[in-house]
Amino acid sequence: MRRSLILLSFLALPAWAQVNVEKPWTRATPPGAKVGAGFMQLRNAGAADRVVGASSPVAGRVEMHVTIRDGDVMRMREVKGFEVPAHGTFELKPGSAHLMLMDLKRPLKKGEKVPLTLKLEKGGELKLELTVEEMGARQPAQPRH
Repeated sequence: MRRSLILLSFLALPAWAQVNVEKPWTRATPPGAKVGAGFMQLRNAGAADRVVGASSPVAGRVEMHVTIRDGDVMRMREVKGFEVPAHGTFELKPGSAHLMLMDLKRPLKKGEKVPLTLKLEKGGELKLELTVEEMGARQPAQPRH
């Protein structure tokens, strides 16, 4: 009986252990800016999951957005979530899916770390830090060896 309970406890582990975040980053913002954006790669080693929310102490709220083409114009649209496929990846990047840090409480400065929590539908919460890159960056800085 004891072995069965131990085995069942491993089978019931939450999916949060399956989704990992790589290269989380954001851009520096000028004084007075009220919005920022967050980017990263989500790698899933298990069953499909979904990002259903996010929060950060530096923002009044965090929204999930995608960029779509509307004729000749690119527009951002808020979405309810991001699907993270089973045994796959989902990338948040400039000009595509991304997080919007709304109502910033202060400017984001290059080199600092910004705390962020992702809420997964099945996997609970993922706590991480966005590395602040220079204003206008299109990708995170490459580590120097």
